[in-house]
Amino acid sequence: MVIKNTYAEKIIRKFSNKTGDLDELHIERALTYIENHWAQLIVSHPDDSGTIIGLPHPFVVPAADKKAKFSFEEQYYWDSYFTVLGLVGTKHQHIAEGMLENLLYLFKRFHFIPNASRMYYMSRSQPPLLTSFIRLIYETGNKDTQWLKQRMDVAQAEYTQVWTSNKHPFWHVIYHGLSRYYDINMLHDLAEAESGWDMTTRFERKCLDYLPIDLNCLLYKYEADFAWAAEQLDDRKTAKDWHHKAGKRKHTITKYMWHSRRGFFFDFNYNKERMGDVWSLAGFFALWAGVATDEQAAKMVNNIGKFEHSGGLATTSKPLLDMSIFGSLKTQWAYPNGWSPLHYIVIKGLENYGYHAHAESIARKWLSTNLYWFERHGVFQEKYNVVKPHKPPVEGVYPSQTGFGWTNSIFIVLARDYLRKTRSPEG
Repeated sequence: MVIKNTYAEKIIRKFSNKTGDLDELHIERALTYIENHWAQLIVSHPDDSGTIIGLPHPFVVPAADKKAKFSFEEQYYWDSYFTVLGLVGTKHQHIAEGMLENLLYLFKRFHFIPNASRMYYMSRSQPPLLTSFIRLIYETGNKDTQWLKQRMDVAQAEYTQVWTSNKHPFWHVIYHGLSRYYDINMLHDLAEAESGWDMTTRFERKCLDYLPIDLNCLLYKYEADFAWAAEQLDDRKTAKDWHHKAGKRKHTITKYMWHSRRGFFFDFNYNKERMGDVWSLAGFFALWAGVATDEQAAKMVNNIGKFEHSGGLATTSKPLLDMSIFGSLKTQWAYPNGWSPLHYIVIKGLENYGYHAHAESIARKWLSTNLYWFERHGVFQEKYNVVKPHKPPVEGVYPSQTGFGWTNSIFIVLARDYLRKTRSPEG
């Protein structure tokens, strides 16, 4: 893509020289801000209070802007995994471990992990990342296999009782062993909230009718992680059983969600028995989880230009028609917005299949966009306009937030992985 010669884009360009090296001083300043800002985001609510569910350990809230129209006081499910990626291996390791224990506590208490630790979120969960979270803490926290077994047992209960249940109140399995997002009220918009993509163009306001590619890749990852855990415990039979389940899911995902002519994974509308039309970064969960073949990955990389812009990756490709002119619900999880967790998924997915240069290029674009906004406004955002990085992102059903937990964390991870000279966040 040719970068337009605008003043704002010149400012963005100043963070990169001809070799693509980001300015060390700006990186240092941003990392110092993030490290100091954790104190504002780490909270403790050990007891139930009003609608807040008490949790045994301190945790990171997404944002803590006193000027915002509403505040966060609860721990979110899928936010937690992406947020702790920047905490592990630092002096905040205990916060990361405590946040995992909080999620396990919620499951033991309520027999599922709600969207967040609020009573009014009890009708739904969020994208399941529990096994990935457990593996992360196992590998960074020097845990033994007994620790691993106890926590994977909880994850297996979540997998069985929630994500592979075929009856109310967790009616997720709906079509040929594949799962959908769900809400106890059986409302499409609330099921879409369980996806974490609230709101998006992916599901056409009919989320209950769709088998999401990201969810089923996450469940494949669960099955692969259970096999890995069994191998750590030297239980070969159990490992073989989980490998079989994972292989079966991979086959079914490919059958219903891989479009060979387009060369991409799509959500599947099981009511209409056809793939959706929206190109979204959710397809790259297949690379992150290891569902895609090498040939499929190559085709997907050829299509990444549909999402890539001067500021990073848009959540969906550019729509043929701007639906906002018809007054439809605002979709912040769509073009032209980019989000940190999705950049992480795509970048790690590309790395998994050997596309290192492309992963680094995207990481640097995203870091530059974050830095540009931070240098101009002194904050990080929950999302960015990657098409016009000098402009604010498109808002959703709630105002854009600053802070911001998972943005700060992914910035640390990408700076560490792709800017070799950058110091660690602990200084």
